[in-house]
Amino acid sequence: MLMSKRVLGAVFVLATVAGVAIAQTPAGSKASASSTSAATLARGKYLVNNVGMCGDCHTPFDRKGQPIKSKTLQGSVLMFKPTVPIPGWMEAAPGIAGLNWTDEEAITFFTTGKRPNGTMTAPPMPQFRFNKADAAAVTAYLKSLKP
Repeated sequence: MLMSKRVLGAVFVLATVAGVAIAQTPAGSKASASSTSAATLARGKYLVNNVGMCGDCHTPFDRKGQPIKSKTLQGSVLMFKPTVPIPGWMEAAPGIAGLNWTDEEAITFFTTGKRPNGTMTAPPMPQFRFNKADAAAVTAYLKSLKP
């Protein structure tokens, strides 16, 4: 199955998300992993929905290709596959709403791509390189969602 332009665009955005996120972080801004201020949650929501476009893989879609709002970021079988074999390709994206990692584990993941078990992300998931403030905002936002 060929990848749609939307999916290819999402993969490109995900592959470049770290540079975009860092470029949009105001100089001198600081956020801690435990900070759940409205500004932190808004920043995390923006990064998840508009930069990382996490819902394109982590949210299931209905038969008309529309995201199922009641299942936002709750995991989904991927609607696309590579046209050539890619080692380690994941067939499904896990649920990330209500993220159940510690803040430290999640921030490490979003700044390095390293999971809590020590392995790196598998395709099509990129190895993120968010700065620490953006990683903390994404973590706070995902933890604020109900799984």
